[in-house]
Amino acid sequence: MHIYADNAATTKMSSTSINAMLPYLNNIYGNPSSLHSVGQKANEALFSARSKIAELINCNPNEIIFTSGGSEADNQAIISAAKLGAAKGKKHIISTAFEHHAVLHTLNKLESEGYEITLLDVHENGLITPNQVNDAIREDTCLVTVMYANNEIGTIQPIAEIGEICRQKGVLFHTDAVQAAGHLPIDVKKQNIDMLSLSAHKFNGPKGVGLLYAKRGIKLSNLIEGGAQERGKRGGTENIPAIMGMAAALEESCSHMEETAAYLTKLRDKLISGLSKIPHSALNGDEISRLPNNVNFCFEGIEGESLLLLLDDKGIYASSGSACTSGSLDPSHVLLSIGRPHEIAHGSLRLSLSKENTEEEVDYIIESVSEVVSYLRSISPVWRNLTEGKQKFIIK
Repeated sequence: MHIYADNAATTKMSSTSINAMLPYLNNIYGNPSSLHSVGQKANEALFSARSKIAELINCNPNEIIFTSGGSEADNQAIISAAKLGAAKGKKHIISTAFEHHAVLHTLNKLESEGYEITLLDVHENGLITPNQVNDAIREDTCLVTVMYANNEIGTIQPIAEIGEICRQKGVLFHTDAVQAAGHLPIDVKKQNIDMLSLSAHKFNGPKGVGLLYAKRGIKLSNLIEGGAQERGKRGGTENIPAIMGMAAALEESCSHMEETAAYLTKLRDKLISGLSKIPHSALNGDEISRLPNNVNFCFEGIEGESLLLLLDDKGIYASSGSACTSGSLDPSHVLLSIGRPHEIAHGSLRLSLSKENTEEEVDYIIESVSEVVSYLRSISPVWRNLTEGKQKFIIK
């Protein structure tokens, strides 16, 4: 049996997305900036994709900038807001301790340039509150950036409420919605969002393409200079095939969102219930306010890397955290932010499901994880010390 359970890292492209791309790989291959008819056909496709996505997130097509993915969109949004703030003497930015590194590393860069960064503490359940944001906003705050759903533990933040506070206080609000898109409703107007980042490969679209939504009136700073593409805000010929694939994938995901979420929630809860029976294990993040496909556990007395390798031998493909840091031996900053000690955070497992997974596969995952955890503990000197009382258990 081969089970792919790492959809938070990337998803399999849907046939709908692939089919939407094919004409622009074969026949309609013109440069959308060209004035001749071949180029204008590509330009028409670009307009149609922009319009379709704008309708899905409830914005104006001219408020969408196509990018290479979520990381570029995060960078452009944060740097743009920072420069706008600096021009008004405001150099304070609020975020959270468990953002994606595309956000955190950008904030580190800005901090080295004289900006003051406030990272809100995350509660043990993986959530922050609107009151935390409200209390942190100052006269010199120029931006609040809070992710919609966490990429490791899947917890869903109160985006609309945070956005409303920012709107009332005249502070720009950006959300990294890379993990949320396709799973959760996005309405930038109702949710009071000024800027938003998406990446196609997280919702069954192609890799290497994403977008930044920026509310009309926000002056974006260019990361890539070149031509007049994307209203002069992102140089480089647009990747028409990928953009068409992204638009088709997002439309498909949104049209089946409720039924897919119901199906995945059932699988998720069964998986959580099964893994919870493993002694000295703990679910990371709130059990209810989390993405319908996300399960993240810590198992005391083992190393996550060994767990992943042995699960791979059993045909289960999972993760110990963000794919962007999978080569790192450091424990997850997300798990540390919710209070997991280093030795516990090292023994983590992230399983992220898709609609292609089945109940039979969930049963096999539960059985396999239980077997592998038991085996790893049987050869672990740490586990021996715990069971012999030489060390105290952290997870009861």
